[in-house]
Amino acid sequence: MKAITIPEPGDPDALVPADVPMPAPAAGEVLVDVAAAGVNRADVMQRLGKYPPPAGEPEYPGLEVSGTVRELGAGVDGWSVGDEVCGLLAGGGYAEQVAVPAGQLLPVPRGVSLEQAAALPEVACTVWSNVFLTANLQPGETLLVHGGSSGIGTMAIQLAREVGAHVAVTAGTAEKLKVCRELGAEVLINYKEQDFVEELSAATGGHGADVILDNMGATYLDRNVSALAASGRLVIIGMQGGRKGELDIGKLLAKRGAVIATSLRARPREEKATIVAAVREHVWPLVESGRVRPVVHEAFPLARAADAHRALDADHVGKILLTT
Repeated sequence: MKAITIPEPGDPDALVPADVPMPAPAAGEVLVDVAAAGVNRADVMQRLGKYPPPAGEPEYPGLEVSGTVRELGAGVDGWSVGDEVCGLLAGGGYAEQVAVPAGQLLPVPRGVSLEQAAALPEVACTVWSNVFLTANLQPGETLLVHGGSSGIGTMAIQLAREVGAHVAVTAGTAEKLKVCRELGAEVLINYKEQDFVEELSAATGGHGADVILDNMGATYLDRNVSALAASGRLVIIGMQGGRKGELDIGKLLAKRGAVIATSLRARPREEKATIVAAVREHVWPLVESGRVRPVVHEAFPLARAADAHRALDADHVGKILLTT
């Protein structure tokens, strides 16, 4: 099969198409003919040599795919050859075939194309596990999403809106903020021109954010704590702004706040299966009703993975996909 390899870490041209052996599904796995794969920041970090796959997982990048079931491994039930599916991976999605643990598969939602379904698993599982299962966002609370126009951001806005929460976002252009507003964000902050702590305080009457979903890490740590409401929860899911920051424990104690750092890729398969099941129960009905939708910016052929990574670093809204 064709897959995207990384012979040496580096810039987008480090992504090299190559002929590699087709995987065989182990017990409990399903072999999927890939139709499309999502492109994520984690893939960029892997390309740079900073985020290797967990031990035993495929070495090719790609954390989510959509496609058609080709073969069932031993002990798999509930799926049949020919089923249209999408799935959450620990790696291997940038390829024509991939073996997926059966517990990490989802049916393609009604009303969503097979290609577009590749935009759903990673963002839906990330948002549901962090904003709802971990941070326990409640109706009437305020969620602040950094990078509101990203794939994760566009999903977080929609799901928070659907549970009756208020949503504030940061983004870097008026066009990106416009999309966030259309998806349901109420407080729109241009981080290049405005201070998000001041703007959020003004918009919420001094209350702040009950939950913050942060992809920046170190550079935003102190200001995120300042932006928290009493009993607020800061969930850090990325380190785009660095990995080491200074935390004012006194400020956090005064707010009875929590700082939580999580990742999805390295979790045990059993934990991922639990998250996927929760997404199927709570998120898939919203997608099938049309109230929540994947936001796709552009799709590139698999062989143009380097161009897809360049697009991820340029201005875009929502998800970028690779198609086989």
